[in-house]
Amino acid sequence: MKKIIIISFVLVAVAGATGFYLKSNGESQAKGQTIEVTKVSKQEIIQKVNATGKIQPKTKINISADVSAKIIALHVNEGDWVEKGQLLVELDSEKYVASVESIAASVRSTQANAKLAKANMAQANRVYKRAKELVAKKLEPQSQLDAAESSYQVSIARYESSVEQVAQSQGTLKRAKDDLSKTTMYAPLSGTISKLNKEMGEIAIGSQFQEDVIMTIANLNEMEALVNVDENDIIAIKLNQAAEIEVDALFGQAITGVISEIATSAIAQQQGNANQKTEFEVKIAITSNVEQLRPGMTTSANIITDTRDDALSIPIQSVTVRTIAQLTEDDKFKESDYKAGNDGFAEVVFVKEGDKVIARQVTIGIQSDSLIEIVDGLALNDTVVSGNYRAISRDLSNGDLVNVEDKDKKNGSAAGEK
Repeated sequence: MKKIIIISFVLVAVAGATGFYLKSNGESQAKGQTIEVTKVSKQEIIQKVNATGKIQPKTKINISADVSAKIIALHVNEGDWVEKGQLLVELDSEKYVASVESIAASVRSTQANAKLAKANMAQANRVYKRAKELVAKKLEPQSQLDAAESSYQVSIARYESSVEQVAQSQGTLKRAKDDLSKTTMYAPLSGTISKLNKEMGEIAIGSQFQEDVIMTIANLNEMEALVNVDENDIIAIKLNQAAEIEVDALFGQAITGVISEIATSAIAQQQGNANQKTEFEVKIAITSNVEQLRPGMTTSANIITDTRDDALSIPIQSVTVRTIAQLTEDDKFKESDYKAGNDGFAEVVFVKEGDKVIARQVTIGIQSDSLIEIVDGLALNDTVVSGNYRAISRDLSNGDLVNVEDKDKKNGSAAGEK
């Protein structure tokens, strides 16, 4: 008897619990999903493209040697300001002086040879003319004239050759003097010695193929940010667009700039580089706080690509995608009301109508970090679902019952938990 009573008690308890669950679940289903909503409004939307890079001088020149020699004098230090034309570096010029003197002597020798060849040519010309007169008077045989003419032609060739040798030696002397002049280097512009790579006594290697930089002169009064922009964003970048620049070393300081240059070709990727991201270099001329910047500082830039002062706007998370099949699971909704894009999805917003949500296809415009412009599909003051993210992105279906969350109650509960 006792056993029967216990079993009866358990059955009653299970039945009660099951009834409570079914009642609660039924109420939940009737009540619908809990959501947050926002009114469609008109607001300013600023669309930006983010890029990262480095700060660099707008104008900088690497000073390197065109001839190889030991550095015997450095007239500047790193950080010094120099004026255009100021002496910077002196290289050992002894061998270049010797080369100039040797080649100058060679020039004088070739000039003397040319002078002698010219005199010999003049003499051969006189002999040739005399032979012509004597042959004409039949006082000399024709063979004498032929020999005189041949000798004259040879003297002309010798003279022309000597003239070419003079020109060659003079060209060699000119190059030697030019090499000698390159043992002293002057500032090509006014600016700051931003980097000094060599010390006195080191060898400067002169090469026209690979520069051996001795120092860098930069105009630190004009700085720019060199940033890399993703290929998906580069089309939106235009000259003279404004940019908001952040420099890690100057955290919190507002720095402004404008787009001054846009690369037409992508950055070449090194062979073997696993990063296959395609990017383009963009230069931003900095228009504020220039005096605090230094070459090489890390920077990020938000480039303002478009602005709408009075755009029909909703929170960016309100826009989601669904297939046409998902949108028309309920027979009340027609396929003709929606049109899928090339990817098979339609961009929609869930609009609250009574106690349900209806999926409306929308055409979007520009977007900021938090807002997105609606070009078509919504009207001012429509109520759209703005949370939670899981409901918008996955759980909500066309025509679902919903329950709007009381934000004040939610905030009060959160404050009480704290």
